[in-house]
Amino acid sequence: MDKKLTGFTNIQKLDPDIIVDLKYATEDNFTGKVIYDFTTAIARTGTAYKLAEASAIVKKQGYRLKVWDAYRPVKSQKKLFEVYPDPKFVAEPNPNFSHQKGVTFDLTLTDNLGNEVEMQTGFDDFSEMAARKAPRTPEQEKNYKILNDAMLEAGFVGYENEWWDYRDSQMDEYEPLDADPNEYKIKKVVQNTCTKSK
Repeated sequence: MDKKLTGFTNIQKLDPDIIVDLKYATEDNFTGKVIYDFTTAIARTGTAYKLAEASAIVKKQGYRLKVWDAYRPVKSQKKLFEVYPDPKFVAEPNPNFSHQKGVTFDLTLTDNLGNEVEMQTGFDDFSEMAARKAPRTPEQEKNYKILNDAMLEAGFVGYENEWWDYRDSQMDEYEPLDADPNEYKIKKVVQNTCTKSK
């Protein structure tokens, strides 16, 4: 794999239309606690490019991607596993596992205005209804298919127990690598608005 693809990239640098709502940076998650101290979604560069490709596919259909979780440091994974130590839904802390390598996204689909579309469950629903094989209403099926088709076409594979979880099909080609997402914030350019007095 090209070394340029193995580092980390802010996903919104590649496509600002991707919505980032990192649930573990807030108390709005199954633990009710803030798990990590950043709001920037990063991924391995090769994986981030694939997400941008998936985003382009859904945008042509009038939708956008909304990312709930991306790279998750091992220390954050330890906190999650302490709260819910079930490997079926929460991976054990291991730098070689997908979220902890930066090759996995938890995400959903929104309309063009950023409103989430109807899916079979909400995020981090640890019931059987979250599985990809679970029954869906016609509307949920339509939305799931748009998301799933785009992610598969871009080079991801879906985790069977969580409809929102997609891993890079080349994830095993990436070695573990640690990063601080706060170092990847997009710096906003401040324009000089001073005017000369007459």
